[in-house]
Amino acid sequence: MSIGYACLTIGIPGTSIRTCRKVNATEEKLKELILFNLESLENIIDYNIKNKIKLFRISSDIIPFGSSPVNTLAWWELFKPQFEQIGQKIKAGGMRVSMHPGQYTVLNSPDEDVVSRAIEDLNYHARFLDSLGVGSEHKIVLHIGGVYQEKEIAVKRFVSSYQMLSDTIKKRLVIENDDRSYTVSDVLSVSLMTGAPVIYDNLHNAINTSDVTKDDAYWIELTRKTWKPEDGPQKIHYSQQSAMSRIGAHTRTISLDPFMDFYHQVSREDLDIMLEVKDKSLSAIKCIIATTPQQHVKLLEKEWSLYKYSVLERSPKLYDAIRQLLKDKNSFPALDFYRLVDQSLEMEVTTGTAVNAAAHVYGYFKNKATEKEKIAFFKQLDKVEKNEGSLKTLKKMLWKLAVNYNEPYLLESYYFIL
Repeated sequence: MSIGYACLTIGIPGTSIRTCRKVNATEEKLKELILFNLESLENIIDYNIKNKIKLFRISSDIIPFGSSPVNTLAWWELFKPQFEQIGQKIKAGGMRVSMHPGQYTVLNSPDEDVVSRAIEDLNYHARFLDSLGVGSEHKIVLHIGGVYQEKEIAVKRFVSSYQMLSDTIKKRLVIENDDRSYTVSDVLSVSLMTGAPVIYDNLHNAINTSDVTKDDAYWIELTRKTWKPEDGPQKIHYSQQSAMSRIGAHTRTISLDPFMDFYHQVSREDLDIMLEVKDKSLSAIKCIIATTPQQHVKLLEKEWSLYKYSVLERSPKLYDAIRQLLKDKNSFPALDFYRLVDQSLEMEVTTGTAVNAAAHVYGYFKNKATEKEKIAFFKQLDKVEKNEGSLKTLKKMLWKLAVNYNEPYLLESYYFIL
């Protein structure tokens, strides 16, 4: 089983994706952006390999205006060496990638122009994955689309449009249940008519289900039958409902207790779980560590080195509790560790705790900082303590010191991003 995340890493330099407005989309600008984004993608792939993340969704924005007439570049040829290098890393790392066109890629629209643009967008996604040289197990995920007052007719339009797709697209396309229009039962019916494998989404099913008596394991087993050997392992989407947001909104992070209940219910070697969550790579690593058969406290100690100052900034009490928890080197208290981390990250940063954490972080530089840097830091620290200065400015100063003095422990810390 592989557990992964979508599109972006959190807090890793050199992994952002850039785009531009149509009015600025000259050939030179597009070349610049594509090269930048491919370099970012390669950095993300390197990060995933380092952290044993074997499932990743590539952003559809990786090629700006990839399916639009605005972009006339033969980008798959211009950047062939970059594609080949990234593809080799994906294959060597045993990674499985996917893409997920957005809400405007609708195959069952009654508007022929919308359908035509949707097919062009699918062509773009297929060409991108083909350019990486990866096999048909690397998928393109698509929703069925709208209902347009007549679901049966809308389904027929989807099937008709599907038949117009090239084999290049069909070998990669998988279809997913959504939280408004098409239940997993609906999508299974479409799968029977098209042969497209079905992605099961647990949160979408919780919101828009055709049978409340059936659990996740039931639907996962049913959708499993739509996956053929050439499609690779069955893939599903997992997310949790944010308590204080609109229905269907994802949580900031994956809460481990419900995830582990889900995992034990559905766990199979031939099942891949894509997490849809706001903290992206952080939750992926959390879930991978919590489910690893190679349990060792060093995995949690590494995580603690990344989270510790973010925790201290919010709760010295929980900071001490986690330190005590990790003292037993023969234990692997992953659930308790992440419960405490998550509990702390839900807390507000107060002036006192923020000043305390900043002073601890500054300790890395007390014997390195120049007199000018020292005076500037303590002047800003005093302002923050008196509620007269910005904590953001103080942390920027600390980040600059970490960069200037090359402190990898701090450069990798989540203190500057959470």
